[in-house]
Amino acid sequence: MAGRPHYNLQAWRNGKNEVRYVRPEEVQALQEAIDGYNLFMALAQQYADLIIAKTRKNHKKRFPASKKTK
Repeated sequence: MAGRPHYNLQAWRNGKNEVRYVRPEEVQALQEAIDGYNLFMALAQQYADLIIAKTRKNHKKRFPASKKTK
């Protein structure tokens, strides 16, 4: 690709670094796709955190810690 304008997109996939060359006219669409993926991942993490917190709260209600006796 020497001498031609392009962007180098690198991603870790299947245990190795993959490289993709992107033409300038494809950059905007690719950036929108990357931004959408990052938003999805952030929302999925928020959802998982809420479900985990809810599950822990319900678990504590159903199984309160027993008092230790000596």
